[in-house]
Amino acid sequence: MNTIGIIPVRMDSTRFYGKPMANICGIPMVGHCFYRSCLALGSNKVFVATCDKIIADYISSIGGQVVLTSKKHKRATTRTAEAKRKIEKKYKDKIEAIVMIQGDEPTINNKSISEVAKELKKSKKNIINLVSIINSKKNLRDQNNVKVILNKNRQAIYYSRYPIPFLIDKSKKTDFYMQTGIIGFKSSKLDKFNNLDETILEKLESVDMNRLIENNESIDTICTNYPTISVDTRKELKAAEKLIIKDRLINKYKKLIR
Repeated sequence: MNTIGIIPVRMDSTRFYGKPMANICGIPMVGHCFYRSCLALGSNKVFVATCDKIIADYISSIGGQVVLTSKKHKRATTRTAEAKRKIEKKYKDKIEAIVMIQGDEPTINNKSISEVAKELKKSKKNIINLVSIINSKKNLRDQNNVKVILNKNRQAIYYSRYPIPFLIDKSKKTDFYMQTGIIGFKSSKLDKFNNLDETILEKLESVDMNRLIENNESIDTICTNYPTISVDTRKELKAAEKLIIKDRLINKYKKLIR
């Protein structure tokens, strides 16, 4: 199995119920995530982890691999960890690394997913989060966009839904970074996350990765130049569709559609 991709997804989103099956250019949103992940990793190495029959049935209908998971998960990362264990048990094979691709990232570029997978394989890095530079004040203020501060080694030191860092001197300039839903884990680190209790800052911000930071785990980052939208509202769904219509990548994965 070596390195695989897992897409954790559920219908019961508090901000936009049923968004994984929302239509974008004739394809459910989770379908775009699935096809783009397949272009990056190969269809035999991509799994969709869900607790919802409607999602499982759709992925199965397009030839995808589904792992049914518990409905109790509060975090995408714990759902991914459960799916990884079930995949290892089914195939009787040890997975070395996992790229977690959120099911609400329909505009993600396959090259970004590939880059995270390759970096996990060739380096000693254990956790890699794909980030992007925030390009507008609107995106900076949007609490649905998780902001992240990096240290001089390009490692994440804190995640927040609030615009950080705070500029007390408005004449100063700095880049602001946003987390994307693409996170790579060495297998042991995903297991460790799953075995740790929820932490205070994780719960306050509702951001999985703060659990690792509060437990002194290093999170490396890769900055992508490809535009990406994490869909949490119907307005963002329309914005994602506008990007996908112009994106030549859709023509590549339309060939995969059954």
